Amino acid sequence: MNFFLEVLLGGTLAGVMYSLVAIGFVLIYRASGVFNFAQGALVLFSALTFVNLTEHGVPFIVAFAVTLFIIFIVVLLIDALVLKHLVNRSVITLFMATLGLSYVLEGTAQAVWGTQVHGLDLGISDVPIDFYGIHLSKFDLVATLIAGSLVIILSFLFTKTRFGISLRAVADDPLASQSVGIRLNYIWILVWSVAGLVALVAGLLWGARLGVQFSLSLVVLKALPVLIIGGFTSITGAIVGGLIIGASEKLAEIYLGSLIGSGIENWFPYLIAILFLLIRPTGLFGEQQVARV
Repeated sequence: MNFFLEVLLGGTLAGVMYSLVAIGFVLIYRASGVFNFAQGALVLFSALTFVNLTEHGVPFIVAFAVTLFIIFIVVLLIDALVLKHLVNRSVITLFMATLGLSYVLEGTAQAVWGTQVHGLDLGISDVPIDFYGIHLSKFDLVATLIAGSLVIILSFLFTKTRFGISLRAVADDPLASQSVGIRLNYIWILVWSVAGLVALVAGLLWGARLGVQFSLSLVVLKALPVLIIGGFTSITGAIVGGLIIGASEKLAEIYLGSLIGSGIENWFPYLIAILFLLIRPTGLFGEQQVARV
């Protein structure tokens, strides 16, 4: 029984890593109704920027602040060169723009920081902690604490502040929002900046576990099942979806791997996502879209 709980809790904690990436997608989707394919590239860009600064002797806190400032500058450039020219365009147009931005960000990161793999030490040792006979990863526990803090802060931001109300208005009807004085580009800049902060935190945690390399941008693929299960519009759903994916893939690898074969954790989350698309397309916490004819 202890082994089962160890696998279940270990997978659940590891799923928080997927949730961190998924939150960035939720933020952009709530503001523009589009899947931001550039989020993975933003994770890579922020992690590469941070690790290169620290390797040149910049202290952790300073490197974190400088990276955030650089991300904000990048967001301003994205808005000035791309987003403000795509206001009220179709969803597919915005999606293709984010797809192009992902390659631009990856290419820029490669040109500025190079292509070598970097190790990243956050000072969080990945050692087991004995919890009543159950061994849990210290790294996963810290990642869970960070994700929980982000959820609380972002939930407050989007439900209790004027910015959150404006964001929900923009998500419901961009044209009506502009007609009452809400500046759409201003909202997009703020949302992309917050998504950049989330990308930086996710990039640091993923980079510490896998190394800072260009495959880091592919974490977006693991975020897809999380979003489908939790719902594209819910921050809480991103967390719950990540926990479900993390736990299910580890349990499947341990208990079904011997029957089906190893590597099941690479595709099992997508099987669950397909089932959700068939049964509950909006996800557990997604908003039901109502179209008036």
